[in-house]
Amino acid sequence: MSTNQFGVRTLAKGGAVLATAGILALSTAGLAFAHVTASTPKDAVQSGYTKVTLRVPNERPDAGTVKLELTLPAEYPLASVSTKPTPGWKVEAIKEKLATPVKSHGRDVTETVRTVTWTADAGTRIEPGQFNEFDLSIGPLPDNTDKLVLPTKQTYDSGEVVDWNAPPPAEGAEEPERPAPVLNLVAKTGGDDHGTATAVANVDHSHSTAAASTDDTARWLGGAGLAVGALGLGLGAGTVLRSRRAGKPTA
Repeated sequence: MSTNQFGVRTLAKGGAVLATAGILALSTAGLAFAHVTASTPKDAVQSGYTKVTLRVPNERPDAGTVKLELTLPAEYPLASVSTKPTPGWKVEAIKEKLATPVKSHGRDVTETVRTVTWTADAGTRIEPGQFNEFDLSIGPLPDNTDKLVLPTKQTYDSGEVVDWNAPPPAEGAEEPERPAPVLNLVAKTGGDDHGTATAVANVDHSHSTAAASTDDTARWLGGAGLAVGALGLGLGAGTVLRSRRAGKPTA
């Protein structure tokens, strides 16, 4: 085999490898950051009530999500927790006794909901590439914290359980692999006790910003990989063409 032919084949193979790597990086960038998240339609106001929506994406290409278990923080007991029916899913709220009763609307509350579990009916699941949303209403929200961390377990029909339970990272720190959903709380500035003072969507902005930034970086790297791969293929093809022309006998 001539040195020229060896170089042509090496360039062509290298270009193909780079292109494949770029495609894989781009196709997996979005999947790596599809976390379970919590949000509210309006600001979640301290001492008020709010609706919480858990958004649950399916991250597995070969399994479906069939169960979701949310744990409410014991250090901030909620006097009122109610669930919204989700078609195709059964929901169960489990209460536990409080060591110290809390006051709510002038009465003592001696027990509170600690876990809420959604279980899919037979034949129902969150399919690969899809997501579902699960709603509940909670309150009164604590007035001595600006965050509620909501650890959530996601169960697949393969038997795998993904525990989204890592607390929010410190500012500037790397985002954990499996962050817990976080509900940001804002101080009460007006309106009634049901938290309707400000009509602004509320999410964990620190988490969202970090995830978006990391996601954009991953997509940029994926795109760069594709560009490099395409360049490698182009160089390989060009070299092959020039080699063939150089070896073609003149008339």
